[in-house]
Amino acid sequence: MHDTGPPLIEARALSAGYGTQPVVRDLDLEVRPGEVVALLGPNGAGKTTTLRALSGDLTTMGGEVRWLGDTSRAPLHRRARQGLAYVGERAVFTRLDTADNLRVGRVATQHALELFPELEKRLKTGAGMLSGGEQQMLSLARALGRDPKLLLADELSLGLAPLVVDRLLRAVREAADHGLGALLVEQHVRKVLDIADRVYVLHRGRITMTGTPKELRGNLDAIESSYLAEKTAAEKTAAEKTAAEKTAAEKTAAEKTAAEKTAEEKKSHVTD
Repeated sequence: MHDTGPPLIEARALSAGYGTQPVVRDLDLEVRPGEVVALLGPNGAGKTTTLRALSGDLTTMGGEVRWLGDTSRAPLHRRARQGLAYVGERAVFTRLDTADNLRVGRVATQHALELFPELEKRLKTGAGMLSGGEQQMLSLARALGRDPKLLLADELSLGLAPLVVDRLLRAVREAADHGLGALLVEQHVRKVLDIADRVYVLHRGRITMTGTPKELRGNLDAIESSYLAEKTAAEKTAAEKTAAEKTAAEKTAAEKTAAEKTAEEKKSHVTD
C-alpha cells in the first residue's frame, strides 16, 4: 500500500436512499490515497447507493460526506473536476469509436494505451462493437487516464471472463500503488481481496464487517454465503410472485369462461 495521507473521502453517519426511504443508514467509511478499499455485499445491500451518495450523484438524507477534507454537497460533475472518477458498467459512447471516446474524455491516447495496450488495435473500432471486456477497459482507461485522486467503481467485472477481471483489477492496483485512492464495489470476493488493502461488508444498508483482507478471510465463507442467501431469497420471492400471477391469470380466465358460458345459456333461453 502506498503511503497514505488524510482521507480523500469520508462518510460519517451517512444515510441515503430514494424518495423518503433510506437504503443505507448510519454508514461510516473512508478511503485514503494509495489504498484500494473493497465494498462487498449481496444485491440490494446498498452498495450502488453508497457510491452514488459519495460521488454527489445522489443527495444524502443524513450524516455527511467529506471530500478532500471538507463537508461537501457538491454534485458529481463538480467533484469530477476536483479529481473524482466514477465508473459504472461499461460507461462508453457506443456510437463513437475507441479513439473518439478517449478524445471526448480528454484522455491522451498514449496514456490510455500504456494502461491497456489491448486497445491499440481497436482505436478505430466503434465502442459498441467492442467486447464487454474491451468496453470496460475503455471505461477504466477514460477514468484513470485523467489521473484522478479517487476512483469509485461499481461492478467493474460484471459478466466478464476471469482473465479480463484480473486485468481490470490489476490496473486499479497499479494506479493505487502510484497514489490513487479506490473504492470498488465487486462481486468477485476472492479476486478483489487479493488486491484490496481494506474491506467493508454491507448488508441491508449497514456495515456489518470491516477489516483487512487477511482479517476477513476467516469469514470468507460467511460473506459468500450471505450473497447466496440473498440470491436464493430473491429467486424464491420471484418464483412465488410468478406462481401467484399464474394462479390469478388462471382464475381470471376461468371466471371469463364461466361468464361467457352463462351468457350463451341466457342467449339460448331467449332464442327458445
